[in-house]
Amino acid sequence: MARPTPEPVQVVKQRRDAALSALVSGVPYIQYLGVSFDRRGDELTAVLPFDNKLIGNPQLPAIHGGVTAAFLEITAMITLNWTWLWSDIETGALDPSALSGGKLPRLPKTIDFTVDYLRSGLPRDAYGRARVTRLGRRYASVQAEAWQDNRDRPMAQATAHFLMPRSGA
Repeated sequence: MARPTPEPVQVVKQRRDAALSALVSGVPYIQYLGVSFDRRGDELTAVLPFDNKLIGNPQLPAIHGGVTAAFLEITAMITLNWTWLWSDIETGALDPSALSGGKLPRLPKTIDFTVDYLRSGLPRDAYGRARVTRLGRRYASVQAEAWQDNRDRPMAQATAHFLMPRSGA
């Protein structure tokens, strides 16, 4: 029995990049904040580049708490969607051209979101990563953290729960 020929690496990378781009471009607030994602295999790192519009307290100056919370929620949401759709992205079941055309499958919805502010966000770039701690048929649980200069000193962390779409819906 002959083994199927593996796809070229470039085809797989293009499919992954198209899927990630479609997920990110589907939320206008992500573009407004300027958040981008660095993809290494199946791991995503969110990047929030500093901009003066992000400052909430000009006396310190410090990044606005709402921006920090939004950044963490974006990180958790995109990471969950990426994890949930990974097998379809890898097998090619999700067509990259359809994804870039805006034809995304139904995605999870936020149920609740809790943020712990650990220190002020300084006027510099911030980074975030999320980890899916539970991915079930009905709901998913995700933990996210954001840091700036040192990952061991996070500026905020969050816990989120998402309602998963019904299969076949």
